[in-house]
Amino acid sequence: MHGEEVMDNDLFTGNTLAAQLFAEVIIPLALPQNYTWAIPAHLQENVQPGSRVEVQLKNKKYAGIIKTLHRQKPAAFAPKEVLNILDEAPLLFPIQLQFWKWMADYYMCSEGEVMNAAVPANLKLSSESILIWNDEHGLDFSDLNGEEFLVAEALELKKELRLSEVQQILDAAHVYPIIKRLIDKNVCYVWEELKAKYKPKTETYIILHPVYHNEDKLADLMNNWSKGPKQLELLLAYLYLIKSEGEVTQPVLLKKSGASAAQLKGLIDKQVLIAEKREIGRIATLPKNVYIDFELSQAQQTAYDAIQMAFMQKPVCLLHGVTASGKTQIYIRLIEQNLLEGKQVLYMLPEIALTTQIIRRLQKHFGGNIAIYHSKFNPNERVEIWNKVKSGEAKIVLGARSALLLPFVNIGLIIVDEEHDPSYKQQDPAPRYHARDSAVYLAALFNAKVLLGSATPSIESYNNAQTAKYSLVSLNERFGEAELPAIQLIDLKKIETADRKKIMLSPQLKEAIQSSLNQKKQVILFQNRRGYSPYMICNVCGWIPQCRNCDVTLTFHKAKNKLACHYCGTTYPVINTCAACGSHHFIEKNFGTEKIEEHIAETFPTSRVSRMDYDSVKGKYDHDNLIKLFEQQKIDILVGTQMVVKGLDFEHVNLVGILDADGILNFTDFRVNERAYQLMEQVSGRAGRKDNTGKVLIQVSNMQHPVLQFVQQHNYQHLYEFEIQNRRHFFYPPYSRLIHIIFRHKENHIAEEAAHLLQQGLQPAFAANITGPAQPVVHRVRNLFLWEMLIKLPKDTAIIQQCKTQIQQQIIILQSNKRYRGVDIIPDIDPV
Repeated sequence: MHGEEVMDNDLFTGNTLAAQLFAEVIIPLALPQNYTWAIPAHLQENVQPGSRVEVQLKNKKYAGIIKTLHRQKPAAFAPKEVLNILDEAPLLFPIQLQFWKWMADYYMCSEGEVMNAAVPANLKLSSESILIWNDEHGLDFSDLNGEEFLVAEALELKKELRLSEVQQILDAAHVYPIIKRLIDKNVCYVWEELKAKYKPKTETYIILHPVYHNEDKLADLMNNWSKGPKQLELLLAYLYLIKSEGEVTQPVLLKKSGASAAQLKGLIDKQVLIAEKREIGRIATLPKNVYIDFELSQAQQTAYDAIQMAFMQKPVCLLHGVTASGKTQIYIRLIEQNLLEGKQVLYMLPEIALTTQIIRRLQKHFGGNIAIYHSKFNPNERVEIWNKVKSGEAKIVLGARSALLLPFVNIGLIIVDEEHDPSYKQQDPAPRYHARDSAVYLAALFNAKVLLGSATPSIESYNNAQTAKYSLVSLNERFGEAELPAIQLIDLKKIETADRKKIMLSPQLKEAIQSSLNQKKQVILFQNRRGYSPYMICNVCGWIPQCRNCDVTLTFHKAKNKLACHYCGTTYPVINTCAACGSHHFIEKNFGTEKIEEHIAETFPTSRVSRMDYDSVKGKYDHDNLIKLFEQQKIDILVGTQMVVKGLDFEHVNLVGILDADGILNFTDFRVNERAYQLMEQVSGRAGRKDNTGKVLIQVSNMQHPVLQFVQQHNYQHLYEFEIQNRRHFFYPPYSRLIHIIFRHKENHIAEEAAHLLQQGLQPAFAANITGPAQPVVHRVRNLFLWEMLIKLPKDTAIIQQCKTQIQQQIIILQSNKRYRGVDIIPDIDPV
């Protein structure tokens, strides 16, 4: 079944064209291995790896991608024939197929799942079901009921109906039971048609008939005008626009002249003007200039030179630069160098929110050489970016983790900015890849360089630099002689409150906010919880409203006046009566960004307050608009979640408040200290970036936590030394590799049984490496019960591969048992 990865030298030469040819095809399904199809003789001339082909599996059609071509017929089965070749030129290159295979092997998923993640939806094509009239049935409809008769009558007249047409006939969305009965009664059968979703955007351009390019003939036409005056106005408007604009589109011409489409059609019919449809891009492009208007500082130049030297020794370099040290300017210089060498550059950011600010900076320097790629673009826009990258027209790609999967031609440099960020790890669905680690492999395929940049590198990356796997370049001073902000800890235990509620704003923080507002400066307040109140509790019996589908408390969102589950997204009406004791007295516990925003607006009524979290910035341009308002000082105080932490550059911020550091420090995870330091150091880095000293106030109850001292001193090195000892002692990364296995099922005992059976299967070889199985803290999500198991393996490729193979074998054994067939078993390699 599995096509061999071989390629005959004379595969496409004329003398072998008639010989039988087979293709291993990737289809967008989670199959254990790829199927092989036969290529019919009449299609062999244009077939190439990377091209899409139309294939049928069972009764459904798919647009698959050819992985390899070979002449070895599968021994176990007779392959079906490919129905059609869908591309004249391949959709992607062999190097991407090689990358897909590595990703599938390393992250334990199928190449079909990688294809699903990589290829834009509108290039996958969709399979549409069409009902075909069965001529052998005849016109006896006596055995049909009313709804079946309506469809059968329409089918007999039209001979074929699309699913949408059947829905219109019956005025109903759910028509499958009726269609099934018609098929059972031999009235019709189903045929699948592949339908392209991508449609190029077109615009109608108006041009003058070639006859009137002769000025004498044009003058004669105008002097002897016998048509309506409105049409003359339209022609004059066209002549004016063609001189001033160079090209004239139909909408612009009609607006300028005030004429109607019918009047324009009259001139086209009389062959004075010609309407011509042209394909245009959906994404506006700027002129492709390169304009660098800054000089690097002495420290930046030293770092830039060190990076160049490092790339001569090793392909991966870690740039450890403190916040506001000017890492982006170094990136711009490196991009310029690769651009002059004719190479493509991928600039990766962890969050869409960051692209809006960085893109304006990059466009200033590189104009239309840049393409942006992330999940907020619609499917047609993504296809256009895909094509620009594939053709080499897009020289610089700025994007989130999915940009890694674009079909690059000759990539020279990959920049992974904020490389420590957990957003680089894909969680659901598969492939559960880490974009930073995958970027290192992709760069190796292109013989390209990788620059990892961060003020707070991940322990793994810094360890790779310390052990000489990566090069290390440090940038220890802020740009423009700005100083790192002073950090002050506020002990919440020493502040007395009448109602013993959690303190939102301490007196010290209120005073500091007022001082910043008096100086016409801006303030950022960070709280790692969205919503109004993370949970509500009955004041009489302590009952807490929970989600029906998940074992988590509901968060109150005041703006929507709803309770929401942040795991499954279900919303509920606000509960006023306790389900346990009937009391109407609820207390709101803790506080989210929504409540802080409201409290700040009440406390500082003359200030302009805004909020940046998942609830407030959902639209395509919401991030950009909010960031622009803050840059223009139209917002005084910005309240936000992690979105405000990551790499944003605001020159007027001189105060940052971290409202609940305990919430960051108290997670049950071996990375908790690393994450807490990164969050607090990154958010404090937003303060005092230009010409002034910033201030950071951290509200915390556990004043003795060691991480707080590292943050106060801005001392990453001490954090690293503290963490690396713990990791070594408890055998956690970077000293080991982790595989996290999740078991999900609607019945708790079946998920538990499956977890223990898989553990027993792995026990002989890996007993010492397995922790669990056990239930996580949140052990039910979307009505599925969860069990999990952690495997800690030494950094030995052979042992890791052996363990992966055994896991796959055990999953196959488990799912061959009918009892466990419905259990979702999800291996997550290098979990975050």
